[in-house]
Amino acid sequence: MEQETRELRRVGLKVTHPRMRILQIFEEEGVQHLTAEDVYKKLLAEQEDIGLATVYRVLTQFEAAGIVVKHNFEGGQAVYELDRGKHHDHMIDVDSGKVIEFVSEEIERLQQEIAAKHGYVLEDHSLVLYVRPKNKAR
Repeated sequence: MEQETRELRRVGLKVTHPRMRILQIFEEEGVQHLTAEDVYKKLLAEQEDIGLATVYRVLTQFEAAGIVVKHNFEGGQAVYELDRGKHHDHMIDVDSGKVIEFVSEEIERLQQEIAAKHGYVLEDHSLVLYVRPKNKAR
């Protein structure tokens, strides 16, 4: 609880019950990518009286403050994840919607080389691969 309080104060947000609870949900072990509706359902399951509109508002505030990153993957709802400051890319299982994070130094190097070849310096990027399990490939 103390860590969440410090995090909210660090980014200039008041410590409120909805902000604390939503931040705690994202910090639960194993939680990676959640929609606003996922957060709302978890709050309901824990009998928290926090509305869906409040969840969206808090997530927007968290995104603006750099606490979470919002992703708009193709064909799905926006998902949020804690911004841990470490770059990674994503694979989306097109059958299940599962989001898989990965890091590849080779891909990072190739992107830098491609930008340089065209006379640019890479400032930022987002890589999303849409995949299907091998045994279900068409």
